[in-house]
Amino acid sequence: MADAALTNDNSRNPLGFIKDSFPAVAVITIVLAIILPMPPVILDALMAINLVFALMVLLIVLYVQKPTEFSLFPTMLLVSTVFSLALNVSSTRLILNQGEKFQGQMIKAFSNFVVGSGGNEGLVVGFIIFIIIIAVQVIVITKGATRVSEVAARFTLDSMQVKMMAVETEYSSGAISEEEAKRQKAEIRQESDFYGSMDGASKFISGNVKVGVFIIIVKMLGGFIIGSTRGEADVIGIYIRLAVGDGLVTQLPALLISTAMGIVVTRAAATGILADQLVKQILERDSLVYWICAIVLVVLSVLPGFPWYVLLPMAVLVGFHAYRTKEQKKREAGFNEMMTKTREQKEEKPADFPPVVPLDALSLELGYGLVPLVEKEKGAELLERVQGVRRQSAYDLGLVIPKVRIIDNSILEPSEYCFKIKGVDSGRGKIRLGYFLCINPGTVISEMEGEKTVDPAFGLPAIWIDQEKRDEAERAGYTVVDPPSIIATHLTEIIRKSAAEILGLQDTQAILDTLRKEYPAVVDEALREGRGLRVTEIQKIFHGLLRERVSIRNLVSILEAVADFAPVSKNIWFLTEKARQAIASQICHQYIDEDRILRVLTIDQSLEQRIIDAKYETASGLICALDPPTQKAWIRAVVKAVTAVKEQGWMPVILCSEQARFLVKNSTDRELPDLAVLSVPEIATGIIPEAVGVIRLEEMEQ
Repeated sequence: MADAALTNDNSRNPLGFIKDSFPAVAVITIVLAIILPMPPVILDALMAINLVFALMVLLIVLYVQKPTEFSLFPTMLLVSTVFSLALNVSSTRLILNQGEKFQGQMIKAFSNFVVGSGGNEGLVVGFIIFIIIIAVQVIVITKGATRVSEVAARFTLDSMQVKMMAVETEYSSGAISEEEAKRQKAEIRQESDFYGSMDGASKFISGNVKVGVFIIIVKMLGGFIIGSTRGEADVIGIYIRLAVGDGLVTQLPALLISTAMGIVVTRAAATGILADQLVKQILERDSLVYWICAIVLVVLSVLPGFPWYVLLPMAVLVGFHAYRTKEQKKREAGFNEMMTKTREQKEEKPADFPPVVPLDALSLELGYGLVPLVEKEKGAELLERVQGVRRQSAYDLGLVIPKVRIIDNSILEPSEYCFKIKGVDSGRGKIRLGYFLCINPGTVISEMEGEKTVDPAFGLPAIWIDQEKRDEAERAGYTVVDPPSIIATHLTEIIRKSAAEILGLQDTQAILDTLRKEYPAVVDEALREGRGLRVTEIQKIFHGLLRERVSIRNLVSILEAVADFAPVSKNIWFLTEKARQAIASQICHQYIDEDRILRVLTIDQSLEQRIIDAKYETASGLICALDPPTQKAWIRAVVKAVTAVKEQGWMPVILCSEQARFLVKNSTDRELPDLAVLSVPEIATGIIPEAVGVIRLEEMEQ
């Protein structure tokens, strides 16, 4: 029924029918133009359409934001080539059949315009101009564009995997959402397909030019033979004139199309309208460039023989532009200085504050140079990234991150930013707007030059590069990150490390209230008066899980474990371990490989017993109180074993007994905060632990 309704709608809409049938009609027309004779009037109309179509394609290329927006361009090259060749065949048939009686007005107009109405001199000049146009198109434009398209296609295909890895890295770090990652990957695939198609489509243009020249030569020879047999006067003049006119009518659109192709393939690393790029990159340079050009023009104008009446006006125009550029730079500098002073004065003015100022759970302070990242007029890209980080953190950790308050701070340097958790500095960094951060993930093919720096999120060595070198860096194997992604990645890492500090008592209550709507029995049993826990105690259990980067998203299993074992003991350490065991499968899946094998480090039995014996309970909880020499030897042994595991490409995980797990983690947390420690009951069913090393004390400091 739906298909019938759709068919009925198309039949009632003539415009829709014409749009759907136009490609088929166009292809059939091209084929018929090659086979059947065509009246001169229709030939003139089709030649005019060919010229306008080529001009339209060129204008579209000039005004697209980026080349891949015109993804149909390779197909247009094929259609234009076949259409042009069909017109060539039709015009050749008419010229050879009709000779002096040929009535094609488009061809006559072009031939009269180029050759003129003179005698043999006009023929020679027109033929030479035609040869020059063909040579320029074949040797300069078409050949150059073909070579650029080959190189662009090769480098685009080579860098495709690197770009995909960069997008995957941003998605894994929470800098972008899943939808954004899919969109960027689709753009990368579209770009690769586009330049791959352009590499082949460029051959259409070069073939069209060569065949066009061949047709012109054949047309002249055929016309000379036919004219001689008919006894026509001035055979050479008639057929050369018509052949040149025909060649120009068909080759001029080809010249426009090949120019458009050259523009497309040479704008591989550029975005934005071409006119805007020309103004920004040429006319908005330092005024010194234009002053030098003006001086050179003045010097040339005073030399003997040079046309001073041309050079001096040009020098005046260039000098005027240099003066305007310099004054504009001064006004911009003065405006920025005024805004800075105004901001400082506002900060100095006394203001009325409430007696108690609550601290933001999480805030981001920006230097005034980074304020454009959050301005709505400029896209507010950073705000979208922060929202994406909050959504991803809720998915990964089960923790709804409170709104991040973003404020400007005049105390910070212009390019500096700072994260604060409840008013305490938790991380800061410096970024450069308009530049990209290149991080070496270990797959760099060739090193690049740039301003050396350090990735603020992970402390990795990196370099700053400008926008023009972005594609080159990606092809070289670097992970290229823009300024908003740098801040978003840093925020993601801070949330993962400090999730326990962010989760407050009110947040815990909100989590329980939300869960109670769907699972009232679970929450009521965990908070059951007399046998259950208080909200503060559940908050501490959540803190214990989050400190070891264990997601609390599976709240039902966690609270069911708490409700089961709370009557036995209300010890927070004990209940946290039981909660971990309840979500053992979730924890183990962070560290297993594709074969569900969990490679672990074990602890020598006597050493593990010494750690258990060193247990000491304080008001803040359990700690491992090893004596200093033993603690140092223990840390050295762990570091040595962990390093050996990392060298084999595995993630270091320590497996020990339930009694020792928390103490092992507590004793190594300062030196190895990211070390994963699991207990035997946390090994889920179906997961195979494989010991890859044993931690022993080889020596003791006396």
